[in-house]
Amino acid sequence: MLLLSLLAGLSACSPSNQLLPTPIPRTLTPSPTQTPAPPTDIPTPTPLTCLSQPGRVEEGLLDSTTPPQGYFIYLPPCYDSKTEERYPVLYLLHGQTYTADQWVRLGAVEVADKLILSGEAQPFIIVLPDDRYWNLPPGAGFGQRLVENLIPYIDSTYRTLADRNHRAIGGMSRGAGWAFRLGFTRWDLFSVIGLHSLAVLQRDQAKLTNWIADIPTDSRPTIFMDIGDNDQELIMAKTIEAQFNTYGLSHEWHMYSGAHTETYWSAHVEEYIRWYAGQWNIP
Repeated sequence: MLLLSLLAGLSACSPSNQLLPTPIPRTLTPSPTQTPAPPTDIPTPTPLTCLSQPGRVEEGLLDSTTPPQGYFIYLPPCYDSKTEERYPVLYLLHGQTYTADQWVRLGAVEVADKLILSGEAQPFIIVLPDDRYWNLPPGAGFGQRLVENLIPYIDSTYRTLADRNHRAIGGMSRGAGWAFRLGFTRWDLFSVIGLHSLAVLQRDQAKLTNWIADIPTDSRPTIFMDIGDNDQELIMAKTIEAQFNTYGLSHEWHMYSGAHTETYWSAHVEEYIRWYAGQWNIP
């Protein structure tokens, strides 16, 4: 009986709905974010080997013309590596009795390499057409073969910038005569003309006035003209230069000591190539 009374008393003292203690939430300390250390083996870009190597000269023959039109072409450093890049083009014409390698022999290619590899000039292509038939009947058609056949072929075969603003023509002696004629009559193709020891072809001097008049003012070419003070073509060259002045044609005129010889041209070839290259370095 005593045991039953004690149990009854404990039951009366305990609440019928006992509340459990509310658990204390745990405070979680976030783990620190791990920032991965930069890899120590990131490869650095390898400079193109071609940036220290010269360009190359190839020989070609366009056999779709009569006679076949031969040429040499200078492709600048990295031409084969930078496959998306396109280039300005300089057409250099050789003198009478010589062949397409004349400009190469006089050092034009070495100068181009020096300017490009040093960063003084942007890369450009040089085309050296052959005019070996100058004293034969096919010689008269050289200019036509150049503008109608060779230029389209070069533009379709090599990565050129195929517009007049990126195309120049120059020459020495008879080559300057062709540059004079083609530069003014086909101004749509050339924006730059170099006349070195100019030997005017036939009666082209008398045609100059009409040629200049036919060129829109905003399309007039940039011109460089030089000659030796002992050159047999000096009087005619001065006459042409005077016409440039009369008609307000902007140009550079230089008369140096020298004659109509390779000695004179080789002494100035670096000046020539620097001038041509500078036309495309203007922003």
